[in-house]
Amino acid sequence: MRQRLIRLGIVAALLAGAAGPALAQLGLPAVGQTLGGAVDRLRGALDAAGDEAASVVARPLGDLRALADLRLQRLDDFVRRNRNTVAMDANGSPARAHELLLLDPDPAALMLAEKSGYRVMERGDLEGLGVGFARLETPAGLSLPDATRALQKLLPAKTVTADQIHFPGGQTGPTTGSSAMPSPRGGTVGLIDGGVRPDARLSAQAGFATGAPRPNQHAQSIVSLLGGAGVAHVFAADVYGADPAGGNALAIAKALGWMAAQRVPVVSISLVGPANPLLERAVAAAQARGMFVVAAVGNDGAASPLSYPASYRDVVAVTGVDGKGRVLFEAGRASHLDYAAPGADMTAVGLAGRVTLRGTSFAAPLVAARLAAYPSGALAALDREAVGAGARTGRGILCNACRKGI
Repeated sequence: MRQRLIRLGIVAALLAGAAGPALAQLGLPAVGQTLGGAVDRLRGALDAAGDEAASVVARPLGDLRALADLRLQRLDDFVRRNRNTVAMDANGSPARAHELLLLDPDPAALMLAEKSGYRVMERGDLEGLGVGFARLETPAGLSLPDATRALQKLLPAKTVTADQIHFPGGQTGPTTGSSAMPSPRGGTVGLIDGGVRPDARLSAQAGFATGAPRPNQHAQSIVSLLGGAGVAHVFAADVYGADPAGGNALAIAKALGWMAAQRVPVVSISLVGPANPLLERAVAAAQARGMFVVAAVGNDGAASPLSYPASYRDVVAVTGVDGKGRVLFEAGRASHLDYAAPGADMTAVGLAGRVTLRGTSFAAPLVAARLAAYPSGALAALDREAVGAGARTGRGILCNACRKGI
């Protein structure tokens, strides 16, 4: 029995790796269904076998090195599939190929860059945030890491960065079916993700990628969650569209700027990527204008690198729990953790009907919904709502009642 349970734990971890960011962006619901089913079977076996068997399985289940290895494989595969538009940066993160971002550009810096073969593709300020940037095409024949190092050496006083790509942190799958909500309800939430279909809650939608806005399963499911959790108004920003390099840092930063210009008070981001200086500046500028930014910690396991934007200063970082209040074993990590919320054992309405959900992607918007319900003193109110369940849930679990209200 013990060996069988150990094998189940390993299989579940491998399936979690298969349900990674690149596949999530492509919207393959069967993967999420397989993952959810495997985890449910594993949980059931543990419950049946008792505490002794659970302690045996906890070791391979807790040791998520397999998830970390599979994460690297998924990223490599993603770059290979999109080699014309995506490349690895100097830190091994997928980024927009042949392009760099220069923060706070000035005419002298741009002239020097152009003389060295970097072509200015775009220059401006992020709407609503006052953060200046330039988008530069790299010289022919230089790899992205080499072009980054060369430009940084040329402009040592400036911040140069690749335009890294961020991926959705959750999976959806078909379902055969789906309490009271905490009060108050209402408020406005901004969603930075894929595109969504218009509905009664959608106040406005904007696109920040080629072919956007373009409805996708991940974003549509989150809008369903927001509605079920009582949100009255949604502003949606599609940073993916039909672009293989969608979800890049510049697109997310522009979306934040648009949200700030619309005076959206709470923004939910269920996307995960590496640290990026431009996006960090955009987040800080939005927060300085009074915006709450809520972000998921991702699903690459505790051995994965820190997740961003969840790890940026003062971002409300959210992990997910299942129907029994247990933190999802595949949940990623951030530099800090604020709350947990339902991330499994629930359903929502996707593009073609009701779907099952699993991932921290679906926990973050529920926390955003609770924040939006309070016109002032929101974090203090959330702390009062949160049900403590150990350090792995931050200050506690929120919105458990939301699970049955959707």
